Amino acid sequence: MPRSSHFLTFALSLFLACSATTARAAEPAPPNVILIVVDDMGYADMGTQGARGFKTPHLDRMAAEGTRFTQHYVAQAVCTASRAALMTGVYPNRLGMQGAYNHTSRDGIADAEWTMPEMFKARGYTTLGVGKWHLGTRLKFHPLRHGFDEWLGIPYSNDNSKYHPSLAPEMPPLPLYDGEKIIELDPDQSQFTARSTARAITFIERNAARPFFVYLPYVMPHVPIFASEKFKGRSGAGLYGDVMEELDAAVGDLFATLKRLGLDEKTLVVFISDNGPFLSYGEHAGSALPLREGKLTVFEGGVRVPCLARWPGRVPAGRVSATPFMALDWLPTFTELIGGKVPTLKTDGRSAKALLLGEPGARAPHDAMFFYSGTALHAVRSGPWKLHFAHPYITVAAEPGRAGKPSNFGKLAPTSITQSGVEGIATRHGYRVEQLPLSLYNLDTDPSESKDLAAAHPEVVARLTAAAAAIRVELGDSLQKITGTALRAPGLDASAGP
Repeated sequence: MPRSSHFLTFALSLFLACSATTARAAEPAPPNVILIVVDDMGYADMGTQGARGFKTPHLDRMAAEGTRFTQHYVAQAVCTASRAALMTGVYPNRLGMQGAYNHTSRDGIADAEWTMPEMFKARGYTTLGVGKWHLGTRLKFHPLRHGFDEWLGIPYSNDNSKYHPSLAPEMPPLPLYDGEKIIELDPDQSQFTARSTARAITFIERNAARPFFVYLPYVMPHVPIFASEKFKGRSGAGLYGDVMEELDAAVGDLFATLKRLGLDEKTLVVFISDNGPFLSYGEHAGSALPLREGKLTVFEGGVRVPCLARWPGRVPAGRVSATPFMALDWLPTFTELIGGKVPTLKTDGRSAKALLLGEPGARAPHDAMFFYSGTALHAVRSGPWKLHFAHPYITVAAEPGRAGKPSNFGKLAPTSITQSGVEGIATRHGYRVEQLPLSLYNLDTDPSESKDLAAAHPEVVARLTAAAAAIRVELGDSLQKITGTALRAPGLDASAGP
């Protein structure tokens, strides 16, 4: 080969090597991640989505400086099931994790499941969880056993306490854990938001020089709601408005901390709710308008939740995205984003990294999304179409409740908290049970799910029914008495101890 050819080959190789090095250098380091999950916040409970009577300037700023996703869905509209999907990227009924765990629950997240904090920890991140866990009450299922280095919080919902409107006599004191040690019984709930935020800020300050993952599942605004003295009466919109303004201020404190420590552009912050509002509690609940219904249903008001993401320079600022995706997509999204380990067991979530970063041509991660209530398949969405199969659902029994009490308080005979069926939930929380026939809605034109188009579009009904039939093989459907072939058992602690 002539000397000139050798030189050209060498020069080309050097150019390609330098280009690759430059490209790698241009790629930002994997970000710190803060995942904020509030409890029972409604779709309309922030300024950019129509909040009335109270203000959320820090959430509104987060939307302006990042992306607001208007069609973000949880897997099920109830605490444990929703959080199980978020933490594992798996439909909760595949995991065998249904409903909302309480102080009597003996099952929880299985050791074999790969969780979000485990993924971050394996990648060299230090991890903190603070707030409400709800993935298992027993120590076997404790957050420190599933990937967190530190934990401060409660094991289940704050109404599983002396404040339960119907079942207070059967409730033990609510435990507050620091690590695996109970540090208080029946803590002052008006301090939950402030204490959680303070712990998160202290953790960030201690770990500013290394990558961190902070999971902030705030206890509020799940009933019973409490605001600190600093915020009580501040909103002018009642206690719920006060609670929301305190949560909003907490988000502002977190952003101020990141800026002070020079971490603003190194940190991805995601804000979501675990499900829709607890509508039977009236003035102590949020709003999902214009969406239909709320928590404990598969209508849009139950499963479509607020979602904001901010990472300066990486997540497009001032963008509003109506592309649908799910909370169970966050684990694979974070995994791809930081180069984490992929689970070995089957998952249902898909990476939404391209959507998050606003990459050209980014598409919805799912051709179809399935909405179960417990083990019953109630609805499927594909594109703009959402098909509800005939099913029972709960709706507010009468006038919405007041002063922390649910609708119809005192007029129903509440069943024990161990009765988790739809009738039991209805008696405890002031709902009545209705029946929905097979119904088809176009969510692009009818997000309120008010105009049934099933008769006008039989071909869409047939297509979505076929998609549902395929998932029933894997996940089952108790409405049709089908047992899935790909179900996994939850963890179990059958011992008599705590």
